[in-house]
Amino acid sequence: MKTPLLIEQHFHGCYGVDFNTAGIDEVLETCQKLLKEGVGFIFPTLVTDSVENTKRQIRVIKEAASRQTKDMARICGVHLEGIFLNPEKKGIHDEKYFLPPTVENFKLIEDDFIKIVTLAPELTDECPPLEGGPKSLISRRGNNLLPYLHSKGIKIQAGHCIGGDLTGCDGVTHMFNAMSGISHRGSSTALSALINDNIYTEIIADGVHVSDDALKLLFKSKHLDKILLISDCLPCTHSEVKEFNFAGSKIYFDGEKAISATGTIAGSTKLLPDIIKILGQKDMFPQQYISNSYTYHSIPHFGEIEWDEEFNIVKVTY
Repeated sequence: MKTPLLIEQHFHGCYGVDFNTAGIDEVLETCQKLLKEGVGFIFPTLVTDSVENTKRQIRVIKEAASRQTKDMARICGVHLEGIFLNPEKKGIHDEKYFLPPTVENFKLIEDDFIKIVTLAPELTDECPPLEGGPKSLISRRGNNLLPYLHSKGIKIQAGHCIGGDLTGCDGVTHMFNAMSGISHRGSSTALSALINDNIYTEIIADGVHVSDDALKLLFKSKHLDKILLISDCLPCTHSEVKEFNFAGSKIYFDGEKAISATGTIAGSTKLLPDIIKILGQKDMFPQQYISNSYTYHSIPHFGEIEWDEEFNIVKVTY
């Protein structure tokens, strides 16, 4: 089997590198290693942090992108997964840094290198409209953050949230995880994502975050071209790191999953090629899933991966 190189739009680090603390050289070295593993394009993902640290790391990643060479996975922009989340579904995120999702607060960290923002859309309902500002393009969201982000070409994904109204969102972040689940009464984030044909759904199919039955439900319910495979992987991925600090918490990696001291799953410990192997060996992987990310981000195909029958990578061409 041959496929295009992989696009990783949601991951926090690997090889012992954390994008929330990494330096420029560490980011570049990570990109070199990733391309050899078949990952051709990346959106380094920043977990909730202070405004100052978030701005610093956006600058670091942006500068690394300007120094890239052809033997590296291409940095396409930053995925901001944090600051504008619902404390009820905070997961591993540090809520002391959460801010109301307003245009003013986004401008505190705004940069043209932010390409994806994960937020809790229901919280925008609680924010007052901008005084003297233009009428919102989305009537029920008076503070006009969502149309502001769209005007900047930023993908908006609902995540770490409880609301069922996905109006104005392009997708949802790590489907089923850190969101209100499926209910036969009322609406929920997961239910809305399943029935809305326009919504893209990230999914962590690592065998830890989502059960096989939940995966089958998603794969049967969603249009094939609206499913985005992600890893959401952590710095411990493909490293010897067993204990590390992440998002203000101590994280423990037992070789299979990474959890906090309270038992909260922090993120995945597998790269996207590892996840594709897991799905492939379960006969749950169509090649369409790789193409979807190219369509979502309007990225032209680049390079090729050759896989064997057991979904091991045989050759990477770029």
